[in-house]
Amino acid sequence: MTNKVLEPTIISTDPGIDDAVAIAIALGDPVMDVQLICPIAGNVSVEKTMLNTRLLLTFLGQSTRIVQGSRKPLLRPLKDASGVHGKTGMDGYPFPKAKVPVDTMTPAAVAMHETVVANQQPVTLIGIGPLTDIALFIHQYPGDLKKIKQLVLMGGALGRGNLGVLSEFNFGTDPEAAKIVFNSGLPIRVAPMEVGRQAKILPDTSEKIKHIGKVGDMFYALFSKYRGGSFKTGLNMYDALAMAMILDPSCFTEVETHVAIETRGELTAGASLIDLKGYLGKSANASVAVDVDSKRFESWFVDAISRTANL
Repeated sequence: MTNKVLEPTIISTDPGIDDAVAIAIALGDPVMDVQLICPIAGNVSVEKTMLNTRLLLTFLGQSTRIVQGSRKPLLRPLKDASGVHGKTGMDGYPFPKAKVPVDTMTPAAVAMHETVVANQQPVTLIGIGPLTDIALFIHQYPGDLKKIKQLVLMGGALGRGNLGVLSEFNFGTDPEAAKIVFNSGLPIRVAPMEVGRQAKILPDTSEKIKHIGKVGDMFYALFSKYRGGSFKTGLNMYDALAMAMILDPSCFTEVETHVAIETRGELTAGASLIDLKGYLGKSANASVAVDVDSKRFESWFVDAISRTANL
């Protein structure tokens, strides 16, 4: 039996309750070597996402490098999602005082570059928030792109949106950044919003998680304040999808297709055109999850949370 090779990983994130779950899963997995976390403004302000990342890592006893991300989109004002995640972004649990430091002097794109060039093997880049910093990294360091193994994103919508009529929050917050990302030529995999709604954590599973040590108790408390579903109807898992696409891709049905981002529409800016029927006549630039085995995902999710209890 051969040992799995650690996979150097960078996470761009805007915690956010479901982001916190995704980060913890990545830190608890024996395959993922999370070397850099860049909190960005999105669900709440960058000051809050930085603090939330520090609180989470302190709670988990981890010391991963944290570098401040962008405080606003490239060209547009920030529209946060505190209505879903609460005023702080991680309401509901009395975290211990944050002790993990954060680098506020190095731009996130520079920190990404430093991490990529420091590794001998290709790096996995994960985006579970607005794509501003990833776009800046792509723009500023095109020579690094050959060292990116894959870019895994949670974002976009196969149909209707949750930020605008046709725009999903992560891509729609910074459409210009999303467009840069999908035009980059990187190997991209995407878990869109609808797949997160399929990947529900049902009530009996939430009860199981509640009793997985202090980590399970923390997650249960956070989800009591989460407005992405409910304990009664099932919790929608969004950002954890990105981790599952890396760690258990057999959960998903993926389709190679072209993804275009609308940036000029008066009413449709931020829409992700996931061209499953080839209307645009353009070659594929992403592998998009169009379905998830919800039972398999739920089982994987419980196992992943259990691993965080060993941190």
